[in-house]
Amino acid sequence: MTLASTLIAARSQMAFTLGFHIILASLGVALPALMLIANYRGLRHDDADALRLAQRWSKAVAVTFAVGAVTGTVLSFEFGLLWPAFTGRFGQVFGLLFAIEGICFFLEAIFIAIYIFGWKRLSPWAHFWTGVPVVIAGLGGAFSVVAVNSWMNQPQGYSPTSGTVTSVEPLKVIFNPAVRYEVPHMILAAYLVTGFIVASIYAVGLLRGRRDRIHRLGLLIPLTVACIATPIQFAVGDSAARAIAAHQPIKFAGMECVDKTSTHVTEYIYGRCTSSGVRGGIGIPGFDSFLVGWSTSTKVTGLDAVPSDDRPPANTMLHWAFDTMIGICTLLIGLALWLGVGWWRKRDFPQTRWFLRATAVSGVAAVVALECGWIVTEVGRQPWIVYNVMRTSDAVTHANGVWVTFGLVLAIYVALGAALIITLRAMSERWRSAGEQDVEVPYGPEAGLPEVSG
Repeated sequence: MTLASTLIAARSQMAFTLGFHIILASLGVALPALMLIANYRGLRHDDADALRLAQRWSKAVAVTFAVGAVTGTVLSFEFGLLWPAFTGRFGQVFGLLFAIEGICFFLEAIFIAIYIFGWKRLSPWAHFWTGVPVVIAGLGGAFSVVAVNSWMNQPQGYSPTSGTVTSVEPLKVIFNPAVRYEVPHMILAAYLVTGFIVASIYAVGLLRGRRDRIHRLGLLIPLTVACIATPIQFAVGDSAARAIAAHQPIKFAGMECVDKTSTHVTEYIYGRCTSSGVRGGIGIPGFDSFLVGWSTSTKVTGLDAVPSDDRPPANTMLHWAFDTMIGICTLLIGLALWLGVGWWRKRDFPQTRWFLRATAVSGVAAVVALECGWIVTEVGRQPWIVYNVMRTSDAVTHANGVWVTFGLVLAIYVALGAALIITLRAMSERWRSAGEQDVEVPYGPEAGLPEVSG
């Protein structure tokens, strides 16, 4: 197998496993927070339906966490197996961050178990507080992993810059310049995606005629969280794009199909990137320069600033992913405004079927935006695995059989995905068949709530 074929196979396998895992990782970060919001509401307002939701969501947290642990473990092995030169040279640089992520992972697993088994065994508020470390550990794990990716985009805190690394400054590695926008961007994405996914599930139920309070709360709680996160995410993403234009100008040029360095650069919405400019799409003259520096006279670095070997590949895909991410986020902001107006007028979410249809679609749309964001992050950094320091082609394994392992991983992940969906659907069917008489709330009369029925 040639090196080029091995590189394609390794990148394909890494892209697939990361794209699969990032959905579960987002659920692992944000679903415990939704669970605790429902739990808090239930305790503060003696709301048995909210507590029932919290208990059901805690079981979903356990299932998604278990599957996410498997997919995340595969990813950690892939770093060493697919990119041995990268981990061999820089392992001691980012190793501390992965150690922190490991600690957060085990803390999250421990407190998820305590929280789930704490129903019926702990007092209501003591049980609630056992869930707080789950949320904190999820945020800590997300920070540490995204900080590694941030360092790959803007490396610092080690020396020498070539050859064997002999000196590492952990704080400079952890708090590299890209952390300030990549970490909040990913955490907000996790809350946005999780909120819309969960809300979309209950929106489908409402469309099918299940107008009980469980479905109404099940839509309103996650949808509110997602709708609050979406405009904040848009603002963070805007600042991130501006930072990328300053610190990774070639990546930004690939995202925006800027072929030549110039001022008054046209912003293109979609269109095909070619060596002679953008073909098709909707052009807004000068707007790209304005977005970068708040003036149409701002100079934007083009792809012509570096040799062709140093430019990101598949610019049209990169550009379309960037535009799709922004477009979906804009539409989701529209959904948030729709919810806000409805709540302002009637203290309830809009009851129209069109609103429920839009909410039902929002879950899939948010996942697409999430995947597009990672395409922009990873493809845009190419051909570098560590920006301007190590090429991806220099880091890849020389072993044969990567296409075979990719096929095996693909089969395993398809089986895991199917098992996850079947399990969650079975849990949902069981909850629905239990009916409204099965309260499922494990707190007794001392909490001002109904007794458990089983």
